[in-house]
Amino acid sequence: MTGTAYTYQDGSTALEGYLAVDSSKPAKRPGVLVFHEWMGVADHEKAASDGLARAGYIALAGDIFGKGNRPSTMQEAAENANRYRAGDRALMRQRAVAAMKALSAHPLCDGSRIAAIGFCFGGTVALELARSGADLRGVVTFHAGLGTERPAAAGTLKARILALHGAEDPFVPAAEVAAFQTEMRKAQADWQFVQFSDAVHSFSNPGAGNEPGKGFAYNERAARRSWAMMLGFFGEIFA
Repeated sequence: MTGTAYTYQDGSTALEGYLAVDSSKPAKRPGVLVFHEWMGVADHEKAASDGLARAGYIALAGDIFGKGNRPSTMQEAAENANRYRAGDRALMRQRAVAAMKALSAHPLCDGSRIAAIGFCFGGTVALELARSGADLRGVVTFHAGLGTERPAAAGTLKARILALHGAEDPFVPAAEVAAFQTEMRKAQADWQFVQFSDAVHSFSNPGAGNEPGKGFAYNERAARRSWAMMLGFFGEIFA
């Protein structure tokens, strides 16, 4: 299995993701897009991509911010993320589509079998890609922002949805959860929403620390169970 930086384009904008694949096996395989938290493509996304490659997929950690644009502080991260999250959802979708095209074009990827996952900000990106009507088999979100100003219309969601959520996440209020579930029902989606007890925001990321009182922290049990649920979901949608 090899993982490496992977440069691709959104028009004239260079994007630098991370591609993980077991290139010793010549057969094409399903592809999984991995969308990053607000710090950009970092160790957590690379580790997830490596894990997906070991599970038999080809994974591309897509870059939403642009090559060389990696926040060094939480303030910079918030400003970067809010440019898309609260500002330009159209550009968010465009960058997600660029990653999907780059992954689909890889010679080891079966472009007819693509899924997307995302962590925090990246979960929002994955949902926006699905809401756009992209030809995805499925989307899995980990502690994602669930709100949108462009909800999915009935019949447009091709992706099946698995949303994995911390039951004690203070950054995604109950009203946002309820609105997401209402959206999924109105869109006539095939969706699941799973909550993990004692888990707050960023529960899947070992780099989030172990102080739940801050509102974000790693939770080993939730991380392990959510990863297993994702793999089971992929086993179903890619069968």
